[in-house]
Amino acid sequence: MPHAFTVAIMDWPAARAAATRIRFAVFVEEQHVPAALELDEWDARCEHALARNAEGKAIGTGRLSPDGHIGRMAVVPDWRGRGVGAAILAALVARARAHGMAEIALNAQTQARGFYARQGFAERGPEFIEAGIPHVAMVRRLGG
Repeated sequence: MPHAFTVAIMDWPAARAAATRIRFAVFVEEQHVPAALELDEWDARCEHALARNAEGKAIGTGRLSPDGHIGRMAVVPDWRGRGVGAAILAALVARARAHGMAEIALNAQTQARGFYARQGFAERGPEFIEAGIPHVAMVRRLGG
């Protein structure tokens, strides 16, 4: 299996080192988000998904906040287009369902809106700028 990877849900102390490395590589270095904005007070309160390849190297991450917001979705360049982001998102959606959340939300970079739409998210509201990058709010109903 050339694209073998796993996704695990963990708390911030368990995810911190690997998730920080991925987020800084993708958001700060690649997308030029100010480093001061990358880690925030929400990290400690969120559940984090961490994807690892067959060798155990962290390749992607995302988080689910207690209020049902998914964020900080990032996959390292070599692993994009291989289903890692979709698997991370599916794991976070499953956690939201397990918590009984009726709806989840996220702020998608506009270039990723199609990815989230394919995962069942619908746009809500106009485009806006966050950390210097165009985004659109998106939501997904989870049941009932």
